[in-house]
Amino acid sequence: MMKYSVGLPTCMEGMMFPVPFATPEQVVEVARHAEALGYDSVWGNDHMTTQQYVRGEFSEPPNFWDILITYAFVAAATTRLRVGTGMIVLPLRRDIVVLAKQIATLDHFSGGRLEIGVGIGAYREEFEALHPDWKVHRGDMVSEGMEALRALFTERRASFEGKYYSFKDVEMFPKPLQARLPLHIGGNSPAGVERAARHADGWQPACLPVETLRQSVERLRELAAGHGRDPEAFEIAPQYAVYVGRTHEEAVAKYRQSQMCKHFDSLSASTLKGQKGMDHTDVNLIGDAAEVMAKAEALKAAGATHLMGIYFAVNTVPELLDQMRVFAEEVIPGVG
Repeated sequence: MMKYSVGLPTCMEGMMFPVPFATPEQVVEVARHAEALGYDSVWGNDHMTTQQYVRGEFSEPPNFWDILITYAFVAAATTRLRVGTGMIVLPLRRDIVVLAKQIATLDHFSGGRLEIGVGIGAYREEFEALHPDWKVHRGDMVSEGMEALRALFTERRASFEGKYYSFKDVEMFPKPLQARLPLHIGGNSPAGVERAARHADGWQPACLPVETLRQSVERLRELAAGHGRDPEAFEIAPQYAVYVGRTHEEAVAKYRQSQMCKHFDSLSASTLKGQKGMDHTDVNLIGDAAEVMAKAEALKAAGATHLMGIYFAVNTVPELLDQMRVFAEEVIPGVG
């Protein structure tokens, strides 16, 4: 059975959704709705400052809710729903020990319902705003950060000496409640696949065409085997935009009118730079229920084990709640 999870609007205003979009109460409402509909988990994203293209479009700044603090409230308001970061931008966080402590604490308070995805971040301008004098290779920093987190989560007294992170004789307790807290790495590039195969429990690409996903999954499993890891043990958890319409034409029109459509345009120079000229309504799960079902089945056949980031192309919270219901009732049962 493939798993299905919903994007939680933590840092999505001005990007995937308009400004303003969701209050704290509505963010929790979305999570409760996801649990009631049977989704596996919710996944929020991570931003610290407003992107230039968002500033150019909106006169009012967006609210970017801190993802880990948000999950403390979501966990308290739910009982079964898992919560995941899709993704924490590791290069924005300089103190890896503090981050590890926050993660372990949240895993305990949620009853072991936390999963962590990390990435380099789609917008280098955001990194440069926070750390204007810090010259780093963000990919190397993510790899190093994953090693540091594993050490802090598993060793009684952890020490680490790297280029970007270092600590000595840190006795960080409690460890996460889960015996092995799932750590995932995002990124569409070959380097992202390599980092996932070497360091992670799962891989979180975004909006890949089916054939590209299939080839990347094959490559990831080949690399994992080369690192002495079980190639079948990885969670393949891609993110896609979704709109389920009564007709294909209605779905495409709704997508074109959404802030999500503009967001994908903004990613053409970073995350989606390999997809120039492609129609995002074809790549993503846009269409009537039968079309979306067929696309989901194709992704499953290509190796996806978890449609982790289902980001609905809507402009209001009531639309989001309704699309979550339609997908849960009309798509998931037909795919399994």
